[in-house]
Amino acid sequence: MSHDRSRPPAPGASSGARAVVLDIGETCVNTWCEYRRWARWLDVPAHTFSAAVGAAIVRGGDEYDALSMLRPDVDPAVEVRRRASSADFEAFGEEDLYPDVRPALTALRQAGVWVAIVGNQSLASEATLQQLGLPCDLIATSASWGVRKPDAEYFERIVQYAPCRRQEILHVGDRVDNDIRPANQAGLLTAHLRRGPWGCLSPPRGSRPADRPTFSIESLTDLPGHVLGKVRL
Repeated sequence: MSHDRSRPPAPGASSGARAVVLDIGETCVNTWCEYRRWARWLDVPAHTFSAAVGAAIVRGGDEYDALSMLRPDVDPAVEVRRRASSADFEAFGEEDLYPDVRPALTALRQAGVWVAIVGNQSLASEATLQQLGLPCDLIATSASWGVRKPDAEYFERIVQYAPCRRQEILHVGDRVDNDIRPANQAGLLTAHLRRGPWGCLSPPRGSRPADRPTFSIESLTDLPGHVLGKVRL
């Protein structure tokens, strides 16, 4: 889906946002199905893999650090590459979208807000999102951009696409390390979504100012109210 710089920005938004960029995993797509596939791949119970992911988050690591906990005999990078070649890697459908995604996107676009969905995902994930016909102006992934969060270039790419100033771009995500912190450092507005393992286990109000979002939400249902001036920040 191509971006359209001719769309007018939304006036009077309380957050100051005229463009909203949403992460993919746990922001738009429930990744529990992918965790279950990883558990089958490693031949461990699903709850065991989920517990390992939680432990990795608390320790400040990545979900793939769970691989080292459960399978210390394998190289995580090699295992990820092997898993990425399987047909069901990052596979999802309409049933895996969180139910608040379409209503929130629709409300924002109807108000004239430029909306994008971008995340650290594969080309297959990007194609799937395109096929779902979501109401947004841009869909992209790190695979097509050739750069991943939290790299600063990833957020500069967002600035290049958005039809407004960087301080009017709101980045919405569940992770402090990959979403809130680097987006803040790039000069964007930020919304921390408290759902999924990262959203709940990595609280945004840490000691560092860079880790604090512009605001926090429990659901995307709350997002249009913040952006469109119906909620006082």
